[in-house]
Parts: sequence; structure tokens; C-alpha cells
Amino acid sequence: MLKKLISHSISRLLLLSATALLLSSCSQKITSINDTVRVAVQGTADVHKSAYDIAQLPYASTYVRIDNQSQLFMVLAFAESASGETLTKTSPNTAPPQLKWLASDNGMLITQSGRIIKTVNLISGNLLATDSNNPDPLTLGLQLATTPKTWQRRIDWQPGYHSSYQLDSEFVFNQPEVLTINGKSVPVLRFSENVTVKQLDKHYSNTFWVEQHTGKVVKSQQYLAPSLPSVEMTILKPFS
Repeated sequence: MLKKLISHSISRLLLLSATALLLSSCSQKITSINDTVRVAVQGTADVHKSAYDIAQLPYASTYVRIDNQSQLFMVLAFAESASGETLTKTSPNTAPPQLKWLASDNGMLITQSGRIIKTVNLISGNLLATDSNNPDPLTLGLQLATTPKTWQRRIDWQPGYHSSYQLDSEFVFNQPEVLTINGKSVPVLRFSENVTVKQLDKHYSNTFWVEQHTGKVVKSQQYLAPSLPSVEMTILKPFS
């Protein structure tokens, strides 16, 4: 019995020594694992960039928040025409460009005149397409009295088979405001876009903050589709 007890103690001691050696040699790896677990449980913190850092970047940029998740920082990867032609600052001024904003995890938002018209690689699902026979009032300028305040479009989205659902929009002016974006005060006009999806008997509302004089969207909170989350975008450095 004593011999067996001594043998068990020696084995346990060797195991503890080997474990200690392993932990010592892999301390950096263990720290990384702990960080990964902490992030998975607690979530990542909001990303904030200084005005200097944003100015130094050669790319247009935006903050993005999907539902109540952490704030992301996305940069403009491409500016393209509807036909897929890459645009530059010197390209002819025709239809509004489609801007492709890229996150570090390869998630992408594609916007046109401030509206999200397509998404790629979002975990919760993606807006696959947006189509309309008439110009988006955001393109025409919501600040103008001549701009129609109603609009129809069709969208496709996933997960599930959701194709060619018609959305009816009515734009309502709320009030003038002053936003602080990238350390600067920006006078804006806030509009609500009340959306009806008759096929699903659903209603929801998007919000757009547009510059008072140019009508450009500087901030928005918009639902991708009736069953998809809302996305908040704040343009830090616009494409021009």
C-alpha cells in the first residue's frame, strides 16, 4: 500500500511539473486564448478614431453599428458605377456611385446616396438587391421642396427565399439638428422614412440626417429588410 501511494505521488508530481513547464512555454498562447474567451463573453469595445487619424487615412470612412452591437470602423474599398466600372474623383458626374464599405472581417455595406442597397458577409443575413424604376428621393435631395416624398422599390434578401418584395416609402421631415461628427458641428435636417411592406403586413421606419444645404446623408439608421437588423452609419470622411 505504501509503495503504491509513493508511486502515485511521484506520478502526480511529474504531471504537475510537466503542466507547469507547458504553461510556462505557452504563456503567450494562453493569454491569447483568455483574450478570445473574454471577447466572446463580454463583446468587443466600440472603435473610436481620432480626427487626426481619420484625416491621415487616404480613404473615405464611416462608423457602423449593427443593432446594439459594438461600433465598427469601415473604410471605402471601391466606388463604382451601377455597371461595375471603378470611379475616381475625376470621373464624369453621372449617376450616384455605389460605395463599397469594407470592415476588417470582410463584411461589406454597399451604399448609394446614403442608402444601403446591398450587403455581403453579414452574419445575421444579407440584403441581396435593391431595384426601383424611379430615383431615390435621397439622390434628388430631401431638403428640396421639389423632391417627391414617396417612393417604391423592390428588394431581395436572405436567409430564406425573399425575392421582389415591394416597399412603399413616405418621407417625413422631423426637425433641424446639429450633429457632432469627427469633432465638428454639422447642421442637418432629420427625416423619417416610413416603410410599408404590404405583402407581409409590416411597417418600420428609417431615419436619415442630411446636410442642410447639400442634402448629402451624413448619418442614417436603416433596416436592411423586414426581418434583418438595423444599421447605423455615421460618415466620418465622405467620398468626393
